[in-house]
Amino acid sequence: MAATTAQPMGSLPSGLGICTTAPDIFYLPELVFGGLVWILVASTHVDPPNPLGWVMFVSVYCFVMTFLWMIIFVAGCHKNSSGWAAADFAYHGLAAMFYLSAGVALANITFQKKTEGDARIYKIDIAAVVFAYVAFFLYFVHSILSSIRWKNF
Repeated sequence: MAATTAQPMGSLPSGLGICTTAPDIFYLPELVFGGLVWILVASTHVDPPNPLGWVMFVSVYCFVMTFLWMIIFVAGCHKNSSGWAAADFAYHGLAAMFYLSAGVALANITFQKKTEGDARIYKIDIAAVVFAYVAFFLYFVHSILSSIRWKNF
């Protein structure tokens, strides 16, 4: 008889189980796309420093916090409680709002700078905008699935 590896409803994964459960499978894509935003914005000239500083803060903060959050889940440091499920939902919801605001700011700056400067920098900025919105989408879906898990806890 084959044993099932599915997580019981209302439990948080640990170890490599985060690679197989619905909301937690988004950790690696969130890290990849957030890191791409970070790299692309850092590789261009920060012309209006305030909005692009916010984009850099969001990408670095979310990258570091998502990595730490993933390590906590992989190491099993969380106690299988609804508090961790609620914190998972709250963090990913906050990260989604951060990336939405950063994506809008970055898109606005990119649109304003489209007629001036180097075409290569403009293309890098467009790629950063696209990756910021992909990161927003990943964090948003992760927060929705985390809220469902928290509700079922």
